[in-house]
Amino acid sequence: MTVEQILSKLVAFPVLGGQSNLSIIHWIKNYIESHSITTTLVPNQAGTKASLHCRIGPPVSGGVILSGHTDVVPVEGQAWQTNPFELTDKGNGKLYARGACDMKGFIACCLATLPAMVAANLKKPIYFAFSYDEEVGCLAGSELATALKSHYTETPKYAIIGEPSMMEPIVGQKGINILKTTVNGSAGHSSRIKQEVSAIHETMRLIGWLEQKMNRLIKDGRLDNRFQPPHSSIHVGMVNGGIAPNIIADNAFFYWDVRTIPMDNIQTIVSEFEAFCRQREEDIRPQFPNFKIETKENHPAVPHLDTKADADIVTLLKRISGNSKLNTVAYAAEAGQFANEGFQTAICGPGSIEQAHRANEFITKDELNKGVRMLEKLISELSDSNFK
Repeated sequence: MTVEQILSKLVAFPVLGGQSNLSIIHWIKNYIESHSITTTLVPNQAGTKASLHCRIGPPVSGGVILSGHTDVVPVEGQAWQTNPFELTDKGNGKLYARGACDMKGFIACCLATLPAMVAANLKKPIYFAFSYDEEVGCLAGSELATALKSHYTETPKYAIIGEPSMMEPIVGQKGINILKTTVNGSAGHSSRIKQEVSAIHETMRLIGWLEQKMNRLIKDGRLDNRFQPPHSSIHVGMVNGGIAPNIIADNAFFYWDVRTIPMDNIQTIVSEFEAFCRQREEDIRPQFPNFKIETKENHPAVPHLDTKADADIVTLLKRISGNSKLNTVAYAAEAGQFANEGFQTAICGPGSIEQAHRANEFITKDELNKGVRMLEKLISELSDSNFK
């Protein structure tokens, strides 16, 4: 099958983040096993989802992991001009579908070059590692990376995460955590604002603290100019509270996210926020004993990636991608999770992140072919007995 034919099959599975991905993962499993390669599934506890990994080539240390996620983001409410779950070729060099760019295009490149991998005389192995629920918090990345490390007798050395990067090696990504903070105040007539405790007013104080914390980090010179913006960001995306203009709100909540540059620590920021919340509770409870602030993670924190520019994985990617320019990204990906397991990790894949998550998402045929050529060059590299 050609890379476009495979991509057409992959985008036809409308698997959103959070949903069962068994339909697409079993299609991939069957395709790989039709080439006499053994696959291993890493299911979730309920058995409704699974990651997949496999090895092509000899059981020796020093191989390369190729990783991507099988889930996509929703299309509801977006102005699609084509069926988002049918690969559409308009004759303009672009292939339209949800996930065509982010990131089934890379998976299609992996599967399209599988026959060449099997036929090659690989001296170092290639591993496929395909996950689920990346789009809702990179929920399976750590487990998959751990499974790769523990399943095989040998140890892979490199991991290439094929997020769309226009084939540029990405050596850094910000860490991220998304949290929900709930404030419990006391209801009452709005004229009694000084006698009651407004959950909305307290929420505004907490949000103000978060913005001030971000500004303090910037003022203190916590900057990394490889990123845009070059500082850790703290953002409130949703706020809800109150039932009427003349009623003091007894409940409010807000969602917020922290995206950290490598020099900053997510947990340190969250802990400082929690300390401020405990102080507010201590100050307010003499007036209203049931006052409470509670913060919970929307999903576990995703670690940052900080691969050194002179790392072996970067040298390899420069050779096989044809790009010597290095870059960083502010979005979260599974790269940091693979790096945390000891694999030299970088992001590099076909397509532009500008097309991700929007209506009429596309990947160009040229980018798709560049992805195939990169993997063909990787096969050549790993067939060389001098590869390190």
